[in-house]
Amino acid sequence: MAEGLARAFLLADVEEASAGFAPTCLHPLAARVTARAGIDMSAHHAKPIDAVALESADLIVTLCAEVICSFVPGAVQRQHWPLPDPAAAGNIDAFRAARDMIRSRIEGLAKEELH
Repeated sequence: MAEGLARAFLLADVEEASAGFAPTCLHPLAARVTARAGIDMSAHHAKPIDAVALESADLIVTLCAEVICSFVPGAVQRQHWPLPDPAAAGNIDAFRAARDMIRSRIEGLAKEELH
């Protein structure tokens, strides 16, 4: 969900990638709440962390709240946005809340980039 939102709301010259330490499939409720925001995630899929080129990242954002996020080596800017796993709640309200929090933070990053 974070990657889809980032692609929709960040600047054109920003490359986004999303991955997890224990990825599963894209949750249908994540696709549903992003579709309601005008974002088609039907082609998205969960990727393992080693599928992303972390060494070339300028910024790494971690979203984990229930577990300790794994350490990512390197001298890269990091932000942590603790986000309860909406799949654990298993309801659409949790996915809406997650979508809205991520969207708000991404829009904040985009505004920072403009200044």
